[in-house]
Amino acid sequence: MLNLSTPFSSFTLFNTQPPPPLYFNHFQSRTMRGCTTLKLNVSSNSNDYSIPHDSIVVGCGGISVDFLAAVSAYPNPDDKIRTTNLKIQGGGNVGNALTSLARLGLKPRIISKVANDSQGRDILHELHTDGVDTSFIVVSKEGTSPFTYIIVDNQTKTRTCIHTPGYPPMTPDDLSESSLLSALHGARIVYFDGRLYETALVVAHEAVRKNIPILIDAERPREGLDDLLKLADYVVCSAKFPQAWTEASTIPQALVAMLLRLPNIKFVIVTLGKDGCIMIERSVDASPSTEIDIDRIVESLETRKKETVSNPTCISSSVENLKAKGIGTVSGRLYIGTAESIPPSELIDTTGAGDAFIGAVLYAICANFSPETMLCFSATVAAAKCRELGARSGLPYRTNPLLASFMQ
Repeated sequence: MLNLSTPFSSFTLFNTQPPPPLYFNHFQSRTMRGCTTLKLNVSSNSNDYSIPHDSIVVGCGGISVDFLAAVSAYPNPDDKIRTTNLKIQGGGNVGNALTSLARLGLKPRIISKVANDSQGRDILHELHTDGVDTSFIVVSKEGTSPFTYIIVDNQTKTRTCIHTPGYPPMTPDDLSESSLLSALHGARIVYFDGRLYETALVVAHEAVRKNIPILIDAERPREGLDDLLKLADYVVCSAKFPQAWTEASTIPQALVAMLLRLPNIKFVIVTLGKDGCIMIERSVDASPSTEIDIDRIVESLETRKKETVSNPTCISSSVENLKAKGIGTVSGRLYIGTAESIPPSELIDTTGAGDAFIGAVLYAICANFSPETMLCFSATVAAAKCRELGARSGLPYRTNPLLASFMQ
């Protein structure tokens, strides 16, 4: 086993910037000036937004090289077309989210596996350059590193991913007990994208023993994901996952079903692209005696969106008994987050937008942001990413003016 965590002097493939200095501000107000918050019957208890200088986030999951080809329109079968833009850079859900965290000023560590090939060395170098601790990445002497072909359709603003997994795959034997304990030492939170599930379960069980919170990226049903979800404190889902996993008839009902099936999670978020996101935060306080239909309250909050506001906004309910017909009832607070309205001329690529969002959610948890601020902040980070080609080119640094109101 080789550990190639140092920079490679011969590497010239990626165009990256050095990580910013690691410094941390104190957050004093409950809702940041860059976030428009519309609230319904919600009390305003102040929070202390301070990030300790040693905030460490551990991520376990997929990393790869992305080969991005932008085209005028997606090709028909047997077509021959030309790219309008081409970029090669690092990718993978965990790699992208942790890069986002590093640029925001935290100290991420990554557990994953690559091969000792040119692509593996490129992956390690880019992560290292961005400030991600790669010392827990396993490097196989032989095999191939993961890579993904991504076709970005300029016309529809969509992307199509064709992924080739790395070989040999990571197994729990690749991660020694001493490496596992070192990786989790001092961690504020652990993040899993559902890949490398056998290794992920070992890491997750150790995190539970150490009382380290766990966030799961539920992108789609995967082998072993159910076992990981049972250990989760927070879940962020793609738009299709909640209904696919619960078979509920609507997304809001599916979120209620998830909270009922996973009694340990504190909140669940579903990201909806340009339509923003929906979040339910479980309530541990005394709940109202009456029940309210989850679909009805979502519809009610949706009508309160301000379509003329381009910045991300958040609308929230009071604590309610949220009922999903035929499924059950959970006590919690509902949040509707809007996405930033990006002008068509500025919207370049949505690849990795969900990873950017999750990276910002992890940051917000470490900073003790209120849910309203967390959703506005995460939407802002994701929108910045969408203005550049690839999952990482547009990820903002904490000094980015777009984030100034959140960082003061």
